[in-house]
Amino acid sequence: MTPFRFSKEPLEPEALRAALHSPVAGGYAGFEGWVREHNEGRRVRRLEYEAFEALGVKEGERIVSEAIERFGIERAACVHRLGALEIGEIAVWVGVSARHRQEAFLACRYIIDAVKHRVPIWKKEYYLEGDSGWVNCERCAAPAEVLRAADAQASAHGHEHGHGHGHGHGHEHDADQEPAARAVPDPDYSRQIVLPEVGVAGQARLARAAVLIVGCGGLGVPAMSYLAAAGIGRLGLVDADVLEASNLHRQPLYALSDTGRPKVELAAERLRALNPTLDVQIHAARLDARNAPGLIAGYDVILDCTDTIASKLALNDACVASGQPAIFASVYQYEGQLQVVRPGHGPCLRCVWPQTARDGLVGACAEAGVLGPVPGVLGTLQALEALKVLLDLPGQLTDAVLMVDLLTLNVTRLRARRAPDCPEHPGRGAPRSEGVSGASVEVEFDSLAAAIEAGFDVIDIREPAERSREPAPGPAVSAIPMAQLLYGAQPPPSQRCLLVCAAGVRSLAAAHELRARGHAHVFSLRGGLAALARSTTA
Repeated sequence: MTPFRFSKEPLEPEALRAALHSPVAGGYAGFEGWVREHNEGRRVRRLEYEAFEALGVKEGERIVSEAIERFGIERAACVHRLGALEIGEIAVWVGVSARHRQEAFLACRYIIDAVKHRVPIWKKEYYLEGDSGWVNCERCAAPAEVLRAADAQASAHGHEHGHGHGHGHGHEHDADQEPAARAVPDPDYSRQIVLPEVGVAGQARLARAAVLIVGCGGLGVPAMSYLAAAGIGRLGLVDADVLEASNLHRQPLYALSDTGRPKVELAAERLRALNPTLDVQIHAARLDARNAPGLIAGYDVILDCTDTIASKLALNDACVASGQPAIFASVYQYEGQLQVVRPGHGPCLRCVWPQTARDGLVGACAEAGVLGPVPGVLGTLQALEALKVLLDLPGQLTDAVLMVDLLTLNVTRLRARRAPDCPEHPGRGAPRSEGVSGASVEVEFDSLAAAIEAGFDVIDIREPAERSREPAPGPAVSAIPMAQLLYGAQPPPSQRCLLVCAAGVRSLAAAHELRARGHAHVFSLRGGLAALARSTTA
């Protein structure tokens, strides 16, 4: 029997119980949480449950395994309902078979408590006069002293074949968790999931998202902290610096004892402690025009948290070329500015600042000074704008630069337009290529076989995990991840190559980069493998 699962169908406790029978077990304890017709003096018409299923099943199975190991029981299982439930239906079922009654009771209670505290489940109660909105089931806990008394009573009056039934939506009567269960709890996103614009679906989108943060200093620390806490699935960190004592007043993620260590390593440790489910990838490097395309590949949003103009412009140019959104921020003493670059949909950094000063002409924090909360505010705004982009929330910063004076608290939005003579824009709106042309980087084919027949060496630059999930259609082709292609195994300058990726964004950026290095015969498949799939089904 599966240790933990969700069910959208009514539960059959007798069948569930029978699956746990063991000839060596002398005790069985069960729990059934029923939907009742009242809650806190209000009449309830029905309930509805939602869950973050992928994470919930994983954590539920872990809880049952913990109970088996901790209490030495024979078998255990838990099933939780999802969807709409009527009065009297079973919302949650837990069953435990053990050699002795005490272990069965304790393990059953442990599973109930841990599921309530650690599995991401939300419910909505429909009252006669309205509904409760989505709330995390943990909010249904009873006072700790009442639960401890209930535990003591259960231990004193247990029976060999006792079968306990809990009444109250499956989560009304919960005990304090044991210290071991609370040692590594799962992240709880209930306070943001309750927002109508986020919900369970939005949280799942964040779990699938990847964000790159360039710079782990005063801007990067608040940005990465809030994004990790929000449930972003993957965070990339880029920084070449080691921690200095003078950093700490504006980078409180770190400790004084950490001075001298690389910031990316320290940040990764802190973020994993904040959110153990987070995938953190670190790059101890300084971003420049050469490595920017490879570093940003595979990320949904890029945050510029650097303090050099050269890095900002290199990142801007790479994102404009690849079509990836980027969020820029900078600070000077008590002031800061914020800009979101959405390539093809508004101005880039060069449009707004066509005449930029060289690095060293504008005072950095070391020379000009800064109060710690100033970059903290701007980095927090970057995290907020990133979440708005990923969740497609209203109010995104577009076609404007936000100027913030933290002394006066004056906020100004400066309208910005896309410059027609911006050096990064020419050619992005060029007509579609109908064949192979030395003047066009992008070409079109109906299949990879047609490209090979036309004389191209096809190179799939996607990551290994992407290729495993969705192999390239047609004949076998070379597979070289983008970063390896750009900074390792580059093709000979005379080789005629066609780069392909999922949607043609990364391959175009890589082709531009290789052409800039003298590889004149490198092309990108327009639209990537997605375009091939569309042409096949058309």
